[in-house]
Amino acid sequence: MSESIPSEMPRWVAVQQADGRIVEITAKPEERSALAKRFGIVSLDSLVARLSLETDGGVVEARGQLSAAATQACAVSGEDLRTKISEPLHFRFVPASSQMPDEIELEADELDEIPYDGDQFDLGEAVAQSVALAIDPFATGPEADRVRDAVGLDEPERENPFAVLKGAVSKGSSKD
Repeated sequence: MSESIPSEMPRWVAVQQADGRIVEITAKPEERSALAKRFGIVSLDSLVARLSLETDGGVVEARGQLSAAATQACAVSGEDLRTKISEPLHFRFVPASSQMPDEIELEADELDEIPYDGDQFDLGEAVAQSVALAIDPFATGPEADRVRDAVGLDEPERENPFAVLKGAVSKGSSKD
């Protein structure tokens, strides 16, 4: 997580007060709006995460569940498409000073390590990033097949708006 870009949904947790805590994050309307803009979706209609925290020295493990509802544009037709997100969450917040060198091979359970500076970490930003990863950028709605048929996306030999672009690329590459 970058320190220079402020989070749209900050939820700072002090490391010394983390052990044994249950944290519930419910995004406010203005936070959901800002996150939707960041993620390039129509709207983020709800976002709730519930996590339990355990510490081991300066390392904080956060485990829980994420539930969200979003409206995004269908990748083919552009129509509004409502989606539900339900994901397990598991983060390990580690002091930045204890990080390993840049090029090492990680085990599967080490992939969600998030470094933090000082004596607190932003649990809200970690949850926000999990929402971003859970959004399907190629989600399609009920009108997708009709639009594919109408513009000939499933028939490469049929003239369609994309064929013109393909021809321009082919002509441009033959000049080399």
